[in-house]
Amino acid sequence: MADQWYFGAGRLSRKVPPDMTEVFPVILFYKYVEVADPAEFATAQRELCLELGLKGRVLIANEGINGTLAGPSAAIDCYTEALKQDARFSDITFKLSAGDPGTFPKLVVKVRKEIVTLNAGDLEPDRDNLLNPSAWKERMESDPDAVVLDVRNRYETDAGRFENAIVCGIEHFRELPGYLEELEPLKEKHVLMYCTGGVRCEKASALLRQRGFQHVHQLEGGIVSYQEQFGNEHWLGECFVFDQRMTVKVEQGLKQIGRCAHTGGVTSRFVNCLHDPCHKLFLVSESAERANPDLRLCPECLAAGLTSETAEYRQPASL
Repeated sequence: MADQWYFGAGRLSRKVPPDMTEVFPVILFYKYVEVADPAEFATAQRELCLELGLKGRVLIANEGINGTLAGPSAAIDCYTEALKQDARFSDITFKLSAGDPGTFPKLVVKVRKEIVTLNAGDLEPDRDNLLNPSAWKERMESDPDAVVLDVRNRYETDAGRFENAIVCGIEHFRELPGYLEELEPLKEKHVLMYCTGGVRCEKASALLRQRGFQHVHQLEGGIVSYQEQFGNEHWLGECFVFDQRMTVKVEQGLKQIGRCAHTGGVTSRFVNCLHDPCHKLFLVSESAERANPDLRLCPECLAAGLTSETAEYRQPASL
């Protein structure tokens, strides 16, 4: 029997032990809203998640909340209900995908300066230029002057992206301000911007408009919301996610674009470079690595003459 959770009068109670055989949904959520005491709110969030047996990551700052959590369906339902009972988050949107007990290894709740790090100074996140997936898709299809801009990291776009999208090739979102010079030709264009769930776009849009970009439009709800409605229309490959799954995909009409960095073979398997000072995340096929263990090194480290024997890496802890 699955858990039955109850939240009311500020108190949480559980009737029966969790059923580990049930579906483990994953929720993705964020909201930019003033949080007067992030540390106090983080403590309450941590206690709630621990009581519910949820794992994942929740980041809290004065500017809001950004999280992704996984757990038994009943526990997830209880969490979403509890968060929405807070007036600040009564209208928060939760995006849902399928996970399992191993989706996250642990629970992390942290207070940060920003709920997504951009390091661009004080920016009021944009909300006035959101296009719902239907309107965004229609604009992409009908406006010859529109360009599609992916503001995610390089490895995310390696796994999947919208067709004809301009990708930034940055390793971290905080590098976007320094990359804007490369995007100067887009200043007068209609820019259709997207990210995974929307949290990065609200800041990236504000940054671009601050720097003189005239026509910026965000995909409301990001890739996740778009694929809920339109699947793989105009989409290539898989969607990178920041958990143990690494990528998620819509099977119908799937067009794989992930390629092994060494052989060019089709793959969606990510690894970190074996050389710890590098630790770059990249795609490598299992068969290629099995045939040559040196291919666990990224192309740059391999070209520098490193091998699996000479690379610096931490030995796994002994049992």
